[in-house]
Amino acid sequence: MPINSVNTNMGAMVALQSLQATQAQLAATQKQISTGYRVADSTDDGAAYAIAQGIRSTVGALTSANQQLGNVQGLLSTTQSGLNNISNMMGSMRDVLVKLSDSSVQGTDRTNYEQQYTSMLANVKTFIQDANYNGRNLIGDITGSSGTFGRVAVARNENGSSYGIASFSGSAVYSALNFTSTQLSGASTVAALITATGIFMNQETSVGKELNSIGNSINYVNNQTTYNSDKINSLNGGLGSLIDADLAQESAKLTSLQIRQQLGTQALSLANQAPQSLLSLFK
Repeated sequence: MPINSVNTNMGAMVALQSLQATQAQLAATQKQISTGYRVADSTDDGAAYAIAQGIRSTVGALTSANQQLGNVQGLLSTTQSGLNNISNMMGSMRDVLVKLSDSSVQGTDRTNYEQQYTSMLANVKTFIQDANYNGRNLIGDITGSSGTFGRVAVARNENGSSYGIASFSGSAVYSALNFTSTQLSGASTVAALITATGIFMNQETSVGKELNSIGNSINYVNNQTTYNSDKINSLNGGLGSLIDADLAQESAKLTSLQIRQQLGTQALSLANQAPQSLLSLFK
């Protein structure tokens, strides 16, 4: 091939190829800087992008699970508050029953204590009825309660696995404590209610067990929420290592490529001027 030819300018072809390669690298670098990602879509690195999409999906699912766990935390806290009030009130009711178990308490005093017990029982009923959170109630199976009563199963992880929270019959407690006037009128009959195996003590034990159960559920939900959050942070950290751009490195590379682009443009311009020198041969 002739060294000097107007048909084939090898210098210009090489300069053009080099300039095109530089411009392609420059476009890729500018994309990384503008998006902040080394892998912004599947054209950058298909395999890495597919992995990244899977991780993003898992993070989204875990976030949703934590939102559901957060919602059930409100229900558990409301239930715990209701049970605490019931338990405290039962402590006061037991004090009254101890007084009524004393045979020396008669007449007006006995009537007043009986009325006091009845008033406290009415409070227990309202605590049961009002233990409602966002349309759910774990203890309110009693007339006048609001919200849907029953067991709750909440999604706890990205796979939709559930954690079950059992309900507790508040109406059973109320009914058991709703003693008749005959039961309250005699010192011996009242004393039988508050023995270790008496009706009142059985219900107090039952409420205590449910408080323990709710406390365990609250701890479980809190621990699961923390674990999910830690997992989300770990996944996001791994995702960043996989697809995030090194902006400091890309910034330095951008400057280098911009200089190479300028030099390539000048080289192409010079190569395109080479055939002009052939005109001097014909003068």
